[in-house]
Parts: sequence; C-alpha cells; structure tokens
Amino acid sequence: MEIRESDIRVEFFRGSGPGGQHRNVTDSAVRIRHLPTGIVVQANERRSQSMNRELAMERLRKALARRERVVKQRIATSVPHREREKRLSEKRAKAERRKQRTVRSDD
Repeated sequence: MEIRESDIRVEFFRGSGPGGQHRNVTDSAVRIRHLPTGIVVQANERRSQSMNRELAMERLRKALARRERVVKQRIATSVPHREREKRLSEKRAKAERRKQRTVRSDD
C-alpha cells in the first residue's frame, strides 16, 4: 500500500525513558497521523529521529493493512452424528454417577 506524504502529518517530540543526556535534549520521538483514516502511530524506542520515523512508518503500514484486511465470515456447521452420540453417552454416564451418590433412605 502506498502512503502519500500529503496524507500524513509528522510530529517530533522529546522521547522519555533511558538514553541519557542525548535523549533528553533532542526531539527524537516521532508521531505520524494518517489524516484520511485518523490512525496515529508513534515511535520513540531509538535515539535517532530517522530510525524512529522509519519504525513509525512501518507501524502505519501494518495498521493500514490490518484495517484493509477482510475477515472471512465463519460458516456454521452442524455437529457430526458420532460427536452428538458421544456427548449424550457422557451425559448419561455423569447422570448415572450422580444418581449413585444419593443416599437412599430405607422406609
């Protein structure tokens, strides 16, 4: 998918976290807004602004691809005959065990 420069707005800001003095004085974090869809991604892992920009563009591509993907409708299927029989036999066995646990009173 092609992302046009006119469709995005790039902002730079100071990243937080480890990195020392270099990170505290440079605006190396990048936030990219895709204007047509309103998707916002950001990257501030690296100390380099250009590396963060590449990382943010990759995240934007993934987000747009995820948005375009069509989820296939699940086709409901019936329970197979053998499985239905198995469930019923398990139910009967459980009921039988429960019945044997009850205390019988001698009247």
